[in-house]
Amino acid sequence: MKLSDALKRAQSMDLDLVEVAPTANPPVCKIVDFGKFRYDISKQVKDRRSAGTKLKEIKFRVNIDEHDYLTKIRHGEEFLDKGNKVRVQLQFRGREMAHQEFGMQLMHKVRDDLATMAQVEMEPKITGRNITMTLSPLPANKRRRRFALETAEAEENKQPAESEG
Repeated sequence: MKLSDALKRAQSMDLDLVEVAPTANPPVCKIVDFGKFRYDISKQVKDRRSAGTKLKEIKFRVNIDEHDYLTKIRHGEEFLDKGNKVRVQLQFRGREMAHQEFGMQLMHKVRDDLATMAQVEMEPKITGRNITMTLSPLPANKRRRRFALETAEAEENKQPAESEG
């Protein structure tokens, strides 16, 4: 459609002619209310921004089993891979408070295991009966998952065995 025809049509409808894709050949335009168009774009940008800044939480105990630990670390990797921040919380119960050094060792182990996915935003800090640490994701091109890859390889190894039988 010619530019002059499109402008006449937009004026007859009391709307605006807005260029949507200027790099296309020919450029793509829409007949819309410009104020509403700007509002919709700002809303989309805001939604995109807020989606990546959620805070997820993983709770540990001092005497956690190795398998449970790995499961929670995998969940942490998933959260970080999606761009969410992760709060790692370790809870003490009863006499466990007498050996807080075990809790700090576990928090340092978590930090080291997730080092390929995240950077420490807030170092492990003891508050009451808890130790809390916050991790924020590394840039997408620097992230490298360590624990989820093992499960994917295990599943691939199972599939050929099932198809033979």
